[in-house]
Amino acid sequence: MPSDAGFRRLAAFSDAVVAIAITLLILPLVDAAGTIGSESIATFLGDNRTKLLAFLLSFTVIGRFWWAQHQVHQRVVAYNPVFVSGMFVWLFGIVFLPFPTELLSSAVKSSSGIHALYVGTLLVATVGVLIQQSAVVHWPELQEEEHRGEARMMLAVIQGLAIALALVLTIAVPAIGLWGLLLLLVLYPIGWARIRKHHSTEPSDGR
Repeated sequence: MPSDAGFRRLAAFSDAVVAIAITLLILPLVDAAGTIGSESIATFLGDNRTKLLAFLLSFTVIGRFWWAQHQVHQRVVAYNPVFVSGMFVWLFGIVFLPFPTELLSSAVKSSSGIHALYVGTLLVATVGVLIQQSAVVHWPELQEEEHRGEARMMLAVIQGLAIALALVLTIAVPAIGLWGLLLLLVLYPIGWARIRKHHSTEPSDGR
C-alpha cells in the first residue's frame, strides 16, 4: 500500500489533469474572439452567449467536482488499486467534459442526446468519486491515523443519486434538458444536514 510521497505525486497528477481540462473550456471563446473584427464587445458576447454559458456551467461543474475530490483526499495519505481506479474513472469524466460542453455551445439546437451525454459524463465522474470514497471507508488505513473511521459515504451517494435521476429525467422528459441538475441544489444540503446531525449525536469518547 504505497503512501506519503507516492500519494502526493498521484494527487499532483490529478490536479494537473484537472487544470488542463478546465483550461480547455475557454478555447472555443478564444477562437471566436479572433473573429470579433469591428463589432463591440457587447455584440460579441451576445452572439456567443451560448458558448459563454456553456463555459460558465462546465467551469463551475469541474470546480465543484475538484472540491468534492479534495474533500475525499483531505486526510488521505496512502492509496490502493481500488482508490487509483476510482481516481482514473473520475479523471476520465473530467477530461471528457469539454467535448459535450463544445457540443452544447456549437449545436444549432441542443438535443436530448447532447444533454444526456453531458449529464452522463457527470455521472461517470461521480462514480469515480464514489469508488474513491468507498476505498477510504473500507480501508481506513488509507487515512491519517487520527482520522481513521471518520469517512462517510452519504454525500457521495446523494450526489450520485441526484445526477443519476437527472440523467433519467433528461432522457425520459427531453424538455427538461439540463435543469434536472438542479436536484443537486436540493439534495446536497439535505445530505450535509444529516451528516451534521449524525456528528452532533455521536458519543464524545465518554466526556
